[in-house]
Amino acid sequence: MQSNSCSFGLNISAALLASVLSLSLATAFAQDTTAPSNQTPAATDTVTDRRNNTTAQNTKEAWGMLTTSVQDSKHVDLRIQALAALGTLGNDARSETLIIEAMKDSDLDVRTAAVLAAGQTGNRNLATNLRTMLDDKEPQVAFAAATTLWKMKDPSGEDILLAIVNGERKANAGLKSSTMHTVGKDLHNPATLARIGALQGATMLLGPFGFGVTAYEYMRKNGGDSARVTAIEQVSQEKTGPIRTTLINALDDKDPAVRAAAAKALGNYREKAVSDALLAVFDDTKPPVRLTAAAAYIRSSSTTAIRKKTGTSRNHA
Repeated sequence: MQSNSCSFGLNISAALLASVLSLSLATAFAQDTTAPSNQTPAATDTVTDRRNNTTAQNTKEAWGMLTTSVQDSKHVDLRIQALAALGTLGNDARSETLIIEAMKDSDLDVRTAAVLAAGQTGNRNLATNLRTMLDDKEPQVAFAAATTLWKMKDPSGEDILLAIVNGERKANAGLKSSTMHTVGKDLHNPATLARIGALQGATMLLGPFGFGVTAYEYMRKNGGDSARVTAIEQVSQEKTGPIRTTLINALDDKDPAVRAAAAKALGNYREKAVSDALLAVFDDTKPPVRLTAAAAYIRSSSTTAIRKKTGTSRNHA
């Protein structure tokens, strides 16, 4: 297959994934528009206690929050949100195990979230598990796996991506990967293609901060400022003193999306002041915020980098 065909297939696939898979965190954000719970006296006492704890004790609490949430059998949204947070932990072995377990979940959306979280980690150890997901009985899961692998420079799911591009037509010859997956053949079925299109707004997209399209729609309708979230994503690629201070201040913002974005970005700073600031967010009223903060604390308090380096890093303490 010619390289321009591969590129076209990737572009269409990425665009469709963004359209099809929207993360259902709007409900979690919509439940409460009050100030985060770290403003209450009781929470302040808890934060003080945490700051008197050892790093090991606080890390244990953070992992407890993530593990309990990702294994919560009654709340699918909470499992999805926990997977989004686990996806920020890079090559961490414990996160890897939890994501692999979630790939076996009976729930379609949880499996899809696990696949996307695996891609978010950048952990090459998960490539074998992702290739297994190409044979998932649900086209949504297999398609997410194919797109994730492609971004990892692994063409194992190329036939699935091309099936989406080609629609009812037969796949082109000359695939980089000679494997033809069953679901890839199913994607030539108009009914299956229509079903994927109908999933829009119903499931998930793990965006840069672990929440996606429906959450952004909620923010726009309720005073949330997605431009500020985008700005945090951009400035967080530079590690400077003023940016660090701005991000810490943003942990108290009234917008939960801004709080979550700031918490995730602060995980890149291995400084006690940053780790201490994240402890307060463990009590946030919004699950996506406090789970993101838990993962960020694990990263920030770690003695060794567990996250691949992204962007420019200039540390001006």
